[in-house]
Amino acid sequence: MLSLQERLQQYQTSGVSSRPVASGKLVRVVGLTLEATGCRAPIGSLCSVETMQGEMEAEVVGFSGDRLFLMPSEQITGILPGAKVTPLTVDGGLPVGMELLGRVIDGVGNPLDGLGSIYTESRASFNAEPINPLARKPISEPLDVGIKAINGLLTVGKGQRIGLFAGSGVGKSVTLGMMTRGTTAQVVVVGLIGERGREVKEFIEEILGTEGRQRAVVVAAPADASPLMRLKGCQTALTIAEYFRDQGLDVLLLMDSLTRFAQAQREIALSVGEPPATKGYPPSVFAKLPALVERAGNGDENQGSITAFFTVLTEGDDLQDPIADASRAILDGHIVLSREMADAGHYPAIDVEKSVSRVMPQITTDQHMLMSKAVRQVLAICRKNQDLVSIGAYKPGTDQAIDSAFTIKPKIDQYLQQGMKDSVPYQMCVNMLGSMLNVGE
Repeated sequence: MLSLQERLQQYQTSGVSSRPVASGKLVRVVGLTLEATGCRAPIGSLCSVETMQGEMEAEVVGFSGDRLFLMPSEQITGILPGAKVTPLTVDGGLPVGMELLGRVIDGVGNPLDGLGSIYTESRASFNAEPINPLARKPISEPLDVGIKAINGLLTVGKGQRIGLFAGSGVGKSVTLGMMTRGTTAQVVVVGLIGERGREVKEFIEEILGTEGRQRAVVVAAPADASPLMRLKGCQTALTIAEYFRDQGLDVLLLMDSLTRFAQAQREIALSVGEPPATKGYPPSVFAKLPALVERAGNGDENQGSITAFFTVLTEGDDLQDPIADASRAILDGHIVLSREMADAGHYPAIDVEKSVSRVMPQITTDQHMLMSKAVRQVLAICRKNQDLVSIGAYKPGTDQAIDSAFTIKPKIDQYLQQGMKDSVPYQMCVNMLGSMLNVGE
């Protein structure tokens, strides 16, 4: 990881100037927040804070009167009362370029993979200007993700933003890994935000694999990273995806997870005195969620697309959790992973009945939609009558629809299951779906 001085030197060699400004001093440390006086800096700018181990980087997240509220990008250690605080007028942005492919970086772009520094010709702002909604290309064609349940029954379009809702330990990371290997997107950007450190390495080496890593960029800000680093990690992943989209490429963005982004913003907002609103989440959280999500999607006619999967951790498997509810309203669909199915060994544990892709009708044929609807009807009939059949209260031959549904149900279950390392092309998924329903008829 580059030190603050090395990053400043890198900015300066790239043609970005850094002029000296008036320094202040640290007067208070409250929880995760530093308070400084005697200096002026806008919100979002960086400051250098003097510590016993050297210089530490912090970002201005708020102010009150003549006091600045700073959030460090690393753990608070070695800070003394009255420590020198110097605003930095550096606006180098994030290094972006094809050199990022195959690399693992932290929330602010520093390499974590031990493969040396990353030097690129281009830089981009962490906070891009919003795209005019009328300038975006419409979602008109499907994106192959290599998973039968999604390709066949929850078809995703290029430029769609969809949520992957699940509790802990139900298979979100494995499902994302299957997409990275099976997708036809040219570039994959993975944001591992707030995950356990062990899972980061496991995802890169075992789930992503050597082949998948060659066309992927991994942004990792694990659970022990500061709230600011986790927040920046999400913005970094979107910034990198936007760069590749602007080059005319189709990008698959996998963000794990949107909930950790919300929790990081909650920690920062509460630290600077913002009042909690909904179950401890301050209003700024619900303002930043759509601002982040809307950065994904299609570009204009000369650009590519960002198809985004945002995982949402449902606390206690409650789909009415504030973050889950807010995310579902701003996304173009949601895929729900069922704990019951996972406990039964059904992987990927996608609950088709509770999931929906809002753009599927406009990117698939009428026949494909009818087949998807038929499968949903079969699953609904089986779920409603499962108890009657299990206790022997239903007599075969009483209802032809129920008999047909339970006859084809095992074939649907087989269709929806898939090995972790298996990948099935989109058209094959549709053909298998048609063959299965014809056999059932």
